[in-house]
Amino acid sequence: MKRFLIVAAISLASRVLAQPATQPPRESGMMETVSVTGTGRATLTPDRFTFTVGVQTTAPTVEDAVNQNNDRTAAVISALKRAGAKDEEIRTSNFSIYPQQVYEQGQPPRLTGYQVSNSITVTKREVATAGKLLQVAINAGVNQSSSLNFEVSDPSRGRDQGLRAAFDDARTKAALLAQAAGRSLGRAMIITEGGEPAPQPRPMLRAMAARTEAVSQVPVESGSNELTYTVSVVFALQ
Repeated sequence: MKRFLIVAAISLASRVLAQPATQPPRESGMMETVSVTGTGRATLTPDRFTFTVGVQTTAPTVEDAVNQNNDRTAAVISALKRAGAKDEEIRTSNFSIYPQQVYEQGQPPRLTGYQVSNSITVTKREVATAGKLLQVAINAGVNQSSSLNFEVSDPSRGRDQGLRAAFDDARTKAALLAQAAGRSLGRAMIITEGGEPAPQPRPMLRAMAARTEAVSQVPVESGSNELTYTVSVVFALQ
């Protein structure tokens, strides 16, 4: 009985040893890549301008300060409309009333009057009329100006040009890196567009103290706006 068990064990061991050993599955090699970000720019001519002007008045009483300001602001708005600005292109952007006080050492503040400010913002597409409308506003009674911006109303006009330039820049960078590593550049695997660029306003005029007498047309230049696009690309390496 013992001899039979020993022979059976030897026979089983022989069959096990005779079977080929199973190899673990070989993992496929991961694709080698290079990731870069490219930048492209598109230069556009502004097709819209925005300026903000204001009327500031001071009087001993708040009623007088407000009434004087109302009259002068109404005159400015009427003049702008006569010069071609439409109702929807004119809006009130700020109205404020501040007490005017004198501070003396050891004494409580003494009220001397009130200052009223009313700001008007004009937005218009005819860029060539910016100087003319500024002149009209100043002649009508404006004595403050906070900004003049030239803008691109539709930044998508430069999107195709900017994105192509951004991809070309990314490909140039990737090819340089691949060459430095002794490799060649393969196809683009992943392309990710950057955020939508915002048109950069070009402030042209700030804190202008205007005189009440007639002035010549304000000289302004719209220049150009530059939009920046970014593209992130993953290229295969060969």
